[in-house]
Amino acid sequence: MLIEQAAYANRWRRVNPQAKACFALAGLLAAFAAASPEAALRVAFLSGLITCLGAGVPGRLYLRVATPAAGFLALSCLNLLIAVDSDFAWRWAPEAMPQIAALAGRSLAALAALLGLVLTTPLADLIALLRRLRCPAVLLDLMVLCYRMLFVFSQAVRDTHTAQQARLGYATTRHRLRSLGYLAANLAVQVWQRSHALHLAALARNGDGALRFLGPHFAHTGRDTALAMLAGFLLILLARLWV
Repeated sequence: MLIEQAAYANRWRRVNPQAKACFALAGLLAAFAAASPEAALRVAFLSGLITCLGAGVPGRLYLRVATPAAGFLALSCLNLLIAVDSDFAWRWAPEAMPQIAALAGRSLAALAALLGLVLTTPLADLIALLRRLRCPAVLLDLMVLCYRMLFVFSQAVRDTHTAQQARLGYATTRHRLRSLGYLAANLAVQVWQRSHALHLAALARNGDGALRFLGPHFAHTGRDTALAMLAGFLLILLARLWV
């Protein structure tokens, strides 16, 4: 939910998604074009700085969203430090540090580029952009349904958890485990019931085509796209020049 809060509250909300997608694509290219791990880290820092200062995304929110992905990346890099010899003996592999540093730097730069896109663009606008790019309609419909059902299930979990707390369902460890089991079972039943009801509603409306939604109007599309392409080109150039 933090991502959606930032996507609807930032200063670039009314900027055309294709301009932000162009800049994000340039950030990905800059991540792979970086001449060194230090250059990739500078690209990541610059992309995050543009997102926070340019779009007005709060730095604390940005860090909260980026921390889980960065933690997963750190664990992956630790795994890469373990090598298996020909006799199946495990050992540390410090000689792989240059490759791991390059991988980590480029991954952080790519993460910053994608965060700049998703933290400034609501999913509805991204889906509209993907539809214009001729992405498969089935995939987009699944994205829409999953996105909307997330909010429904989040509210169901919150309501059930509040009701359990009111009945002292988390007073002891035994009650807490039992309440969590009831919560999971209730949510599983609701998932099935709501998906079945959604399927019946689509059949009742003769829903055999793609889901269509009205999209907002974006002013200054050409100007914003040109600025995004120029900024992306400069970012790629800096990634190649930094050593």
